[in-house]
Amino acid sequence: MRRYYFDFRDGGSVVLDDEGVELATIQSVQAEAARALADLARDALWGHAKHALAHRMEVQVRDDLGTVLRAKLTFEVVQRQQAARR
Repeated sequence: MRRYYFDFRDGGSVVLDDEGVELATIQSVQAEAARALADLARDALWGHAKHALAHRMEVQVRDDLGTVLRAKLTFEVVQRQQAARR
């Protein structure tokens, strides 16, 4: 099995994975990246991002040879002009 590292970008913050995890297939890597991104999004929605009108998050997966895949999520809140004035 190959070791993969999952680096997180949340807004301007970056957290690099120095441990990694061993996974057997690229499908397992993709599933783990999606789960990690969903967890990151959930935490952001309950944390500092709940007051933001836009927010970007990314999980970048790498192995010893470089980047394997990226999973990105952007959410944006758009208010109707009348609602924004109230």
